[in-house]
This record gives sequence, C-alpha cells and structure tokens, in this order.
Amino acid sequence: MINRRTLLKRLSALPLVGTIMGSGIPVQSVFADTPSMPKRDLIKELGLRTFINAAGTYTAMTASLMPEEVMETIEASSKQFIMLDEVQDKVGEKIAAICHAEAATVTSGCWSAMVLGLAGVLTGTDKDKIAQLPNLKGMKSEVIVQKSHNVAYVHSLTNTGVTLIPVETVEELENAINEKTAMLWFLNYQAPVGKIQHEEWVALGKKHNIPTMIDIAADVPPVENLWKFNDMGFDMVCISGGKAMKGPQSAGILMGRKEIIEAARLSAPPRGHTIGRGMKVNKEEILGMLVALELYVQKDHEKEWKSWEQKVSFIEEMVKKVDGVTTSVSVPPVANHTPFLKIAWYPNVINLNRTQMQEKLRNGNPSIEVVGSGDHEVSCTVFMLRPNEEKIVTKRIQEELIAGRV
Repeated sequence: MINRRTLLKRLSALPLVGTIMGSGIPVQSVFADTPSMPKRDLIKELGLRTFINAAGTYTAMTASLMPEEVMETIEASSKQFIMLDEVQDKVGEKIAAICHAEAATVTSGCWSAMVLGLAGVLTGTDKDKIAQLPNLKGMKSEVIVQKSHNVAYVHSLTNTGVTLIPVETVEELENAINEKTAMLWFLNYQAPVGKIQHEEWVALGKKHNIPTMIDIAADVPPVENLWKFNDMGFDMVCISGGKAMKGPQSAGILMGRKEIIEAARLSAPPRGHTIGRGMKVNKEEILGMLVALELYVQKDHEKEWKSWEQKVSFIEEMVKKVDGVTTSVSVPPVANHTPFLKIAWYPNVINLNRTQMQEKLRNGNPSIEVVGSGDHEVSCTVFMLRPNEEKIVTKRIQEELIAGRV
C-alpha cells in the first residue's frame, strides 16, 4: 500500500490545477492539509549577530537598510527575465533626468563607477582598447589628483593601469598636464583641505579639454548634491547607492556626459573580456536603486533633519545626567553630513576606556555599534536608527557609564 510520503512525492509532479486522475478529488484539497514549511531564518540559523546601528553607513556594518518599496521591487523583478542592457537603458534615463545628467548607469558601488568611468575615458568605444585594459599601450595613462585627495580610494583609478600625478596648486596642475593626461579626479570629502576647489577644478578641465570626475560616495545628504556637481560641470559624478539613499549596498551610480557613460558601459557586464566583467550588478539591484533614489528625492528632508536633531538631543540630555560625562554635537562638513554626538567622560570619575565601552555595547542585549576616536569617548549618529532605538541606545550607554563609576 502506498504511504503518504510516496503519494505526496508523486503528486508534486502533477499540475496544481484539476483533479487527481480518476478520483474526482481536486489537487488543492489534497495539499490543503499538508503543513507548509516555515520560512528559514538564516540569521538565527547561522548564529549571526544583529545590532542597532548608531555608528553610520560603514561598509563593514552593511551600510543601510533598504525600505520596503525597494525590497518589493527586488522581489517582484526577481520573478521575470529581462535583458540586462534594456534595464540599464531605461533606469539610466530615469536617474539622469532626476540628477540633471546627460546619462547614467547603475554600477556595483561607487568604486566600480570610478573604474568604469575612467575606463570609458581611456578607451572610448574602441573595442580593441576595451579588451586591452589595464594595458594602456596607445592610450593616455595619467590622472592628476590633489595631494590631499590622494588617499585609499585612488586605487579604483589605478585598477585601469593609470599613473597618478599628485599636485597641490593650480600652477603645479597646469605644469603636470601633458599628452598623457587622461583625467582630473576630485575627492569631495577631502575638498575642505584641498587648495583647489570644485569650480576651479572644473574650469581647469574645460580649459585644457580634459574630463573631470568627482567621487561623492557618502555625500548625501544634502539631497542637492545629487545634481549639484552635474550642474557645476563635472564630466562624471560617482556615488554609492547603499548609504543614505538606502539602495542596495552593492549598487552605485555613474552619471555625467553621455558619450563617456556609453563608453563606460562597454567595459561593464554583460560584456566579457573587459576590466569590469567582475563588477556585475543584477536587474534587481538596478531597479531597486532607481526606487531608492526616487524615494530619497521625494522625502521631506527638513522633517527628517529635525527628527535627527531631536533624537540626538534626547540621547545627549540623558547621558549628561551621569556625573563625569560631557557631550558635544557636530555635523561633518561633507561626508555623512548628519548630526553627530560625541560622548566623553573623565577617567578619574568613570573607569572605562573607549574600547571597553564599545565591547560592552557590542556584547550586550541588544547589541549596539558606536564609533569613537579618543581614549575616553564614543560617538554616535542616529540617521540609521529605527523608530525608538534612540531610547535603547541611551539606556545602554547610561548603564555602562554608571557601572564604570569609580
């Protein structure tokens, strides 16, 4: 006699409509009593630690959390086949219109946007040159950067094989320009310490007919930065998608002059034998990035800023009640431009150092991540907190400060 397991196995091969052959019993009724498998909770299954993010949109902390509308877009688009280039075409048009650019494409992060953008400058639409990168034989091979901008992110540019030429002044820049100069690169978060500012950098590029690129990876808010640098005249603008915009963390945007973006895409998937083949971004991420951008632009940013200020003020007022604690609020001028609370304490009053405080918060329940630089201080932001999490953060910081009193 057939057992229930064998029956179900055989029935699984039948269509999900109609009746079981010869029985008159609807297939749906047979399966109605079969319990559905519970959804897997892989976070719990793998023993992964989750935490309250009072630190910010750091890559190591998986940046931001995507809104429901973005996740719905990803889920819905995962059920259909679409040609990848068609998705990029249509989404790129929408993004370009929103951001005042001639063209745009979704990339696998800001780093990828810089690699592909520079590749487009170096190769144009020449298929032989595209396949040749990072061998620059027959191509321009130098990119000029300001010395203060010459930090870790320049490695995205050297992926293409170029040599970086650091300068400090306008005179040095103009003396450095030669027939090998491919591009002028600007790192926005280092702008306050550079001797050449945005408008002059763009003007120098136009004067010498050299393309300019700006990296604004984490530089929204303010929302206006999404189109400010396109309007200013930069030929390429590169930004992360998974930070304040709350798109997929592995997505970014390259936008700017149409001919450069079109050339850049020739080094990007789905094309093979290119420097960007490994920088794949799927249709779900491309569409999710568009929705995240639309949501971000439509947001009431003034209201959001006030809510951040209120949350920071709440944490500040409560932790200051602990003897030996001082606080200060600041806003970074460029990257992660949001209210930032520093909580410091006197070590002769509270016997706790920064590392100990971070570990206690990290190992507590719930786990909380904060940052810090001084020996006896931590800092937190609130723009990645979910509703009411500022109260949990406040309570835990208070508890550890009080427990550490001498």
